[in-house]
Amino acid sequence: MTIHAATPEQRLQDLGLTLPAPRQAAGNYVGCVRTGNLLFLAGQGTDEYRGKLGEDVTVEVGYLAARQCMLNLLAVVKREIGELSKVKRIVKLLGFVNSAPDFTDQPKVMNGASDLLVQIFGEKGKHARSAVGMAQLPHNNAVEVEMIVEIEE
Repeated sequence: MTIHAATPEQRLQDLGLTLPAPRQAAGNYVGCVRTGNLLFLAGQGTDEYRGKLGEDVTVEVGYLAARQCMLNLLAVVKREIGELSKVKRIVKLLGFVNSAPDFTDQPKVMNGASDLLVQIFGEKGKHARSAVGMAQLPHNNAVEVEMIVEIEE
């Protein structure tokens, strides 16, 4: 008997998560640019999580915000390539955290996105990452994340 590995979509379902409808770009840009076998994804925030980490948003809520940003990004990837099993590797994340001046736990917040990628893609989900604090983000988003993905040719 052959046992087939779960697809990324099945792993999402097992986690009790669903991909939202891809969000529309908020300006004169596109949500995803494909060049060769790389996808460059524009930053995604959330509609659910607003505020500044270290003032009115906890690290735990920030973690959930980063996870929701990643679900929003994965929805764009799925729209672009049809199925998430075509992801060869998550290459890089850049996380922007709306931070109070003395807040320094941006990496803990961004683990919400990183942990989800490893849960869904396993080793292929491990990536390079930067997590930076920002004085403000558009629409007072708590977190915004952008991503580079390598896909199967």
